[in-house]
Order: sequence, then structure tokens, then C-alpha cells
Amino acid sequence: MSNENYSFDGFQDLSDMLKNYISKVDNVTDVLEAGAKQFVNDALKLPKPISAIKKAGYTHLIHTFSYRKREKEIETGWGKYYGPMVENGTEKMKAQPHFYPLWEKNKEKYYKTMITKLGLTA
Repeated sequence: MSNENYSFDGFQDLSDMLKNYISKVDNVTDVLEAGAKQFVNDALKLPKPISAIKKAGYTHLIHTFSYRKREKEIETGWGKYYGPMVENGTEKMKAQPHFYPLWEKNKEKYYKTMITKLGLTA
């Protein structure tokens, strides 16, 4: 058997590519935030049902959709305490979901946004 030197450029290229992806994933909250921002922007565009409340200073529930960072997590939700009650319903009220149907309809778009943020698209 001869003593040949093999070049592992392919492995080096793979190693470099993995290091690049790992450096992007180190700050995963930025990636999650990109998806959450797109989701909240879509939620803010939802049609607003007519409200019986007409007093000054009232903000419609749909106008309160937002997201926030919490350590390595991104939370999306409502700015009003009763948002989950409207979404899921209560004993005395039927559910009027906003987030779940919006997510199911557009989740591929949000995944694509996050994948693009990671730089994993060709």
C-alpha cells in the first residue's frame, strides 16, 4: 500500500458550512423573532369584528397582538388579559379563535421566514 496524502477538502467545506450554521443558530431568538414578527403583522391585519364598546381610550383586542422576548423564547399573544378567553372560549362563551386559524393557514410562510433568517435557503 502506498503512502498517499488524501485531501479532505470536502470535509473541510462541510465543517465550514456547519460552523456557519451553528454561529447563526447560537442566537436562535433572532430567528424565532423573525417568524413571530411576521405572524404578529399578519394578525394585526385580521378583520376586526364590530365591538359594542365605544368609549374613549378603548383599544380593540386585535390591535393588541404583539410578541416579546423572554430569555431564549419568543412569546406571541394579546395585550389584554381576556385574549386567551376569547381565543379558547369559556363556560359561558364560545371560542372565537384568531391565532390558531391564522397559524394553520400561514405556518409554511413563517417557517420559510425563519429558514431564510438562518441562511439555509439555496
